[in-house]
Amino acid sequence: QVQLVESGGGLVQAGGSLKLSCVASGRTLLTPVMGWFRQAPGKERAIVASISWLGRTTEYADAVKGRFTISRDNAKNTVYLQMNSLQPEDTDVYYCNAGQDRRSLGRSSSYWGQGTQVTVSS
Repeated sequence: QVQLVESGGGLVQAGGSLKLSCVASGRTLLTPVMGWFRQAPGKERAIVASISWLGRTTEYADAVKGRFTISRDNAKNTVYLQMNSLQPEDTDVYYCNAGQDRRSLGRSSSYWGQGTQVTVSS
């Protein structure tokens, strides 16, 4: 089992920044690929960014490219999401996800955190 705990969400004005953190514990070596998803009420959960075990490969949703940066510190079992130039449309609950490989992210075999609310005011 893998446990994920997110933090860092909050209320910010448009144009501002937030940095989310996700601390993993348990059998983390089984889930080397990490990602961030977000979900608005009534909508499906969508991937925002993903990162490989060594951090050499990152991927981003088109909507956040150039504004968000995913990174990780394996010594701390922590993955981060730096969010800059935030806009009201970025308002969502953000979830950390861990999987065996990139294809498993978001699927039933992956692990989820409890989510953290990000609200961007105009």
